[in-house]
Amino acid sequence: MRRKVLDVAEESFQARGYHASSLGDLMAAAGVSGGALHHHFPTKKALALAVIDERVAAAVEETWIAPVLAAASAREGVRAVFEAVAAQLEQQGFVRGCPLNNLAHELSLADPDLRAALAGIFSAWRQAIADKISADQRAGREQGTDPQRFAALAVATYSGAMSMAKTAQDATVLRDCLAALG
Repeated sequence: MRRKVLDVAEESFQARGYHASSLGDLMAAAGVSGGALHHHFPTKKALALAVIDERVAAAVEETWIAPVLAAASAREGVRAVFEAVAAQLEQQGFVRGCPLNNLAHELSLADPDLRAALAGIFSAWRQAIADKISADQRAGREQGTDPQRFAALAVATYSGAMSMAKTAQDATVLRDCLAALG
């Protein structure tokens, strides 16, 4: 039941946003009672924190961190992620945006705990890329690259590109960024 509520909340927060997702709608979509929902998530904020910690963080890990760390180099990993996401968006025919970006735009000023949870994901994402650049440097590559700045640029470029793609409902900007990454 907990997983079903998280599934429904994750989908609703991504499609409609946190504020537009009422607990009543979430309970109806998940087919659970108020008591059952509140047993697992005493507040809507608790539910949001669980979605951020368990689902959004996992999505960033799967989409970004694991592929970059598995790549031959950080730059190759970043390019591969841009390509994979652009291809996926083109195949599905619509852009909902990045789950992390969507919630960050909506919630960063709304609550300090939600902001901290979201910031933690951004931080881990950036650190993983920076660590990969550092590994590349130990292997004799990327000697002139500042790992933290490269990581910030990669995350910011992707985040901005996803916001633009969502607004335009077109993944072309991801391909433009990919081309600029060389």
